[in-house]
Amino acid sequence: MDQPTNSLWGKVTADAQLLTLPAVYLRLRAVLDDPEYSTSDIEDVISMDPAIATRLLRQVNSPYFGIASKIETISRAVGLLGSQRVHDLVLATSVAQTFSGVSIEVMDMHAFWTRSVYCATAARMLAEHCNLQDSEQLFVAGLLRDIGHLVMYQSIPDESQEALLRARAERHALYRVERELVGFDYAQLGGALLHQWGIPRCLWEPVQLHVKPDQPADYSLEASIVHLAGVLSDVGQTDEDECESFLSLVHPYVWQVTGLMPEQCEAIKEEVERQLDDVMFLIFPGSKTVHSGSRLAL
Repeated sequence: MDQPTNSLWGKVTADAQLLTLPAVYLRLRAVLDDPEYSTSDIEDVISMDPAIATRLLRQVNSPYFGIASKIETISRAVGLLGSQRVHDLVLATSVAQTFSGVSIEVMDMHAFWTRSVYCATAARMLAEHCNLQDSEQLFVAGLLRDIGHLVMYQSIPDESQEALLRARAERHALYRVERELVGFDYAQLGGALLHQWGIPRCLWEPVQLHVKPDQPADYSLEASIVHLAGVLSDVGQTDEDECESFLSLVHPYVWQVTGLMPEQCEAIKEEVERQLDDVMFLIFPGSKTVHSGSRLAL
């Protein structure tokens, strides 16, 4: 993984090294890394964290899975969801917990996670249209797409804010302005953070490369899907002319590698907006979405 070497990069990566994922995720990863793990091992880890266990049961009983009978035990939920989906749910919840203390003066975290869940939901649907077997993994990649900004806005807030304001004023891509001003962009930092945490390459590479999905990579299709989902999320949370904005922001390579058409993306966007409240509730119980036209942190 190529990384910048300037002083600001040194500062943000040093600050990022202070961030750790909750113990429940680290224990779950240790279990899943053991080739001889069993479902009961996963159940034991999940049961130790009531908040995670509640979210797991809420998800498996949601309309998304369409299971007729109510699932009331962790063992049954794990059996139905599978180890990968359990991993992805715990990872998503763990990342949210890691950044739960961010001040509202630094970033509107509710707005941030609303947009991230929008991106995640779109990524999952786009992956299904591209016939990717593990669409849930793209949900997590979409959810983590902007994670680099969480570090940047805490570590170098002045430079990050300047980049954001300039990108908006000049209508330039934010990642390009960030590279000019600070020497790196949020996607590079997000990929590095996930790599530091030991997150699989199939997740950190799409996060790192989604701003330029045409770069040679093992997961270029996944990076293209996260790119497209991110554009849908950005456009869907503004009052701008959506069609014109959408087409101008999508990298041409994405249409080629995904085989998708703008008309399909419009239909997916409408479905995402129908599901957004329900998906937000699964990950952040009690939350309500930030609707179109609201001020987002980014």
